[in-house]
Amino acid sequence: METLYITHPACRLHEMGDWHPESPQRLDAISDQLMASGLADYLAQDLAPVVTREALERIHPAGYIDMLQATSPQSGHRPIDPDTLMNPHTWKAALHAAGAGIAAVDAVMARQSRTAFCAVRPPGHHACPEQAMGFCFFNNIAVAIAHALEVHGLQRVAVIDFDVHHGNGTEAAFAGDERVLMCGFFQHPLYPNVINNHPAANMVNVPVEPYTSGAAVRTLVHRHWLPRLEAHRPEMIFISAGFDAHREDDMGQMTLVEDDYAWLTGQLVEVAEKYAQGRIVSMLEGGYTLSSLGRSVVAHVRVLAKL
Repeated sequence: METLYITHPACRLHEMGDWHPESPQRLDAISDQLMASGLADYLAQDLAPVVTREALERIHPAGYIDMLQATSPQSGHRPIDPDTLMNPHTWKAALHAAGAGIAAVDAVMARQSRTAFCAVRPPGHHACPEQAMGFCFFNNIAVAIAHALEVHGLQRVAVIDFDVHHGNGTEAAFAGDERVLMCGFFQHPLYPNVINNHPAANMVNVPVEPYTSGAAVRTLVHRHWLPRLEAHRPEMIFISAGFDAHREDDMGQMTLVEDDYAWLTGQLVEVAEKYAQGRIVSMLEGGYTLSSLGRSVVAHVRVLAKL
């Protein structure tokens, strides 16, 4: 079974201004590096569908969804917060971005592919059930997880977030839900500047200092993530794949490189092979320096695809 690569042209039409780091060129950088590496030839490819209202409402209240749709401008940009803006294409892009996760779950559960990577934007892990923030409108990974639980009847899943920023929206969606184990690291202090001093028992989110190395991340994975993943025995693994902890990325001050992302992915593949029939759905989050983003995605997807 090939690794499935899901994207959609609508995701490139969403933009928040020439000054904004979360740019359409991020998807171009990924596509270019996948082709240049030769990896694209080994991936099954599909277009992301539009997410259904029912799927969105498992995470986001109806009133929030209606508000976001009503906020969509006819021209120009309309801010939701100082760094999260909508243009006339944002609403459609957000629907396809969330729909990608649904399609990936369905394909993996149907054994059409063992793993999937969704190259979509806007990203999602900062979006809380009733609040868009941090470049995010719908929480794409949370919508996909809820679909796996409610439609496919999975009892235990894990979501891994290795973005340099804390996935506060995903934590808000699943804190206290024993079916979902969330493991992450994030630089602190850094946006969104939130540490839950009394996290729910299913949250293993580890703050790290600026300039934390790849070696230190590997140690924390062995110490904090892997024992919990082994105990949880997830039936599917989800990845909020942010690549802005790379040493070349200006959005943070961590020092990961491509080999670190490959190693992280390899650890998750091993857990998935052991407990989840190899099933992994990965969705793009951050990563804003184009060259390092493209190279890191190649390293990540190559391991997912076992190539």
